[in-house]
Amino acid sequence: MNTTASTGASPGVSHGASLAAGRSRFASFDRTWLLGLSMLSVQLGAGFAGRLMRQIGAPGTVLFRQGIAAVVLLAVARPSVRMYTRAEWRTICALGVVFAAMNVTFYAAVERLPLGAAVTVELLGPLGLAAGLSRRLRDLGCVALALAGVVLLGWGGEHLDTFGLVLAVAAAGGWASYIMLSRSAGKASDGMGSLGLAMALAAVLVAPFGLAPGSALLRPNVMALGTVVAVLGALVPFSLELTALRHVPPRVFGVLMSLSPVAAVLSGWLLLGQDLTLRDAVAMVMVMAASLITVRTAENRPSARTRTRA
Repeated sequence: MNTTASTGASPGVSHGASLAAGRSRFASFDRTWLLGLSMLSVQLGAGFAGRLMRQIGAPGTVLFRQGIAAVVLLAVARPSVRMYTRAEWRTICALGVVFAAMNVTFYAAVERLPLGAAVTVELLGPLGLAAGLSRRLRDLGCVALALAGVVLLGWGGEHLDTFGLVLAVAAAGGWASYIMLSRSAGKASDGMGSLGLAMALAAVLVAPFGLAPGSALLRPNVMALGTVVAVLGALVPFSLELTALRHVPPRVFGVLMSLSPVAAVLSGWLLLGQDLTLRDAVAMVMVMAASLITVRTAENRPSARTRTRA
């Protein structure tokens, strides 16, 4: 039977369609590595932030990260304050508050916990949000598995800092809030201008605490580290995601973000001299498995893209 004739398509058209589909799949695959690079950049930035916090603390580190990133984004986007409606400004202001709280609590957690542990706990944010929006039994089971992993991480064997775990959970809540708010900000405008304004507000909110170290902020090594943290932790990931997410399915992004604790462990070992025990590895695998299952089960239903922390 002549399949071409029966479908009414000529060999040339069929071949062209196959090539187009192949190019589309290749484009998606070709840009997946950008998301992997984005994830690695975020965790390397967190590793350098760990070094910076030893000198100026968490608020000072966030001030560098948000402040420098805001200046660059605003210089590129050049948003006009008149282009936003009152409702859009409310969203931008809410994002600024979330950025400030989320990053200060996360970096304060990294001061007290191994980087891999802090990132693992923070995954509870997008995971819990996905389960809450779906209300499916399987997703709720994934949350239970992730919580069991966090309990094992915090209270099995060597005891981790309790307040550090609380801070990491607070950062997880901030990440979930950011995902929800960023949808509104993304619909409001070009995205980059809104993000720059929100980061600028976050820097202003953190400034009273971030400026506490005084002249220490002006040391050349501190300024250099602060710039590295801003570039690796915010500017590079945002630029890579802006390019890749136009071609890569949200599910693929979610899978890669689920593997972020692995990159965090490597960054902590390389930059901060942190070790990983077998118990820690098992706990992280539990959380990552829960996140991966949630992403897989969500692929056939509408959902928001999971984004890295801004």
